[in-house]
Amino acid sequence: MRFSRLAPIASLIVVGTALADITPLTTVRVASGLTRPIGVFHAPGDSSRLFIIEKQGFIRILQNGVILATPFLDVDAITGGGTSTSSEQGLLGLAFHPDYANNGLFYIDHTNNSGNTVIAEYQVSANPNVADTASRRELLTIAQPFTNHNGGWIAFGPDDYLYIAMGDGGSAGDPGNRAQTITNQLLGKLLRIDVDGNNSSNGQYGIPATNPFVGVTGDDEIWAYGLRNPWRNSFDRQTGDLWIADVGQGTWEEINFQSANSTIARNYGWRCYEGNATYNTSGCGPASNYVFPIHVYSHANGCSITGGYVYRGCKMPENHGAYFFADYCSNTIWSLRYNGIVAMDLVNRTSELAPGGGLSITSITSFGEDADGEIYICDQNGGEVFKIVPNGPTIANWNGDNALDFFDVQGFLAEFSAHTVRADINADGVYDFFDVQAFLQYFSSACP
Repeated sequence: MRFSRLAPIASLIVVGTALADITPLTTVRVASGLTRPIGVFHAPGDSSRLFIIEKQGFIRILQNGVILATPFLDVDAITGGGTSTSSEQGLLGLAFHPDYANNGLFYIDHTNNSGNTVIAEYQVSANPNVADTASRRELLTIAQPFTNHNGGWIAFGPDDYLYIAMGDGGSAGDPGNRAQTITNQLLGKLLRIDVDGNNSSNGQYGIPATNPFVGVTGDDEIWAYGLRNPWRNSFDRQTGDLWIADVGQGTWEEINFQSANSTIARNYGWRCYEGNATYNTSGCGPASNYVFPIHVYSHANGCSITGGYVYRGCKMPENHGAYFFADYCSNTIWSLRYNGIVAMDLVNRTSELAPGGGLSITSITSFGEDADGEIYICDQNGGEVFKIVPNGPTIANWNGDNALDFFDVQGFLAEFSAHTVRADINADGVYDFFDVQAFLQYFSSACP
């Protein structure tokens, strides 16, 4: 007997670490044998495949638990990644056009053999698992003065424009003050372009009229600036908010946040500030000119942040709103929540997400998200991809049998009547309507 799923309740007053404690998580390995994987992606609406970037210049497809033998795309010969694990160059980003199902277009961010950043467009071939290499169109090339701090993240926002994260050009301390320079300088910026337009200076892409520097001093492509090396940003698929993980210099790592309704140019502070601390304020303005991070951690806890995603999947809906991120050097994984004012509920997930069975997650270069909103972790040196999954019963699947049915509702109501700790879902010490409301919300939005 299957219980009828209920329509989602419009509002829910349950957030906080209590939910993380109720449903422990773990990871399972979904792919191995890869070479330096640094990104997991999905095409819009495609829940049958994952696209995995291998840094030296390949895009692999994971389908039905198997890595297909033929790469989706091979640009090894034209990237600057080589085979060195220390190089920050190579194939760094992938984004599928919002209308990919109809036009077959996708975009990559890579460094070329001269070390410069290239944003290129491709189209899928008649074979849906192989791209047409002859379809390549270069939209934008940005000169790089050094080999490090290339950024590399690209993604389409909820506005269907392509966002491009650029590092400050490398070396150390931003010697050219590129991140704070807004004219004739695209490094240290977050760019926003229209891939379907052609009003740029080279005619290969469009400039959205609502970009903050259109018609005033500053490069038209700039959406935000003051970034050092933004590494793995993401849009919250539910709210449209933007999360930016910016790698620090020698002391602080930071997470920046931009709400979906923000339209002004935001200056995130580098090189004037590293995190919340002053770094090099020569020629800088007052602190009020800058947008400071919502969360920082010191190099006592790592040395290079890897940004992730806000969880919006259906396997563990009680974790909705939790942002997962990691540190590349310490292999630490955290989650936190942000209420628009302050970051809260910081949880160290490292031990909880250890896969067990002799496996380990190290060198975390990227997180990924599938079409259903489930989250993945890339282990670069291990050549593996792991998926975050529940480790036992969830709130929705109360009895842990992986079927969402009458017996889950029955089990919750029995424990609610008995006033068990688990049934006090919002952990306020009171057994009332809000606990029932929470259970029904999670049950109605979950999937088996």
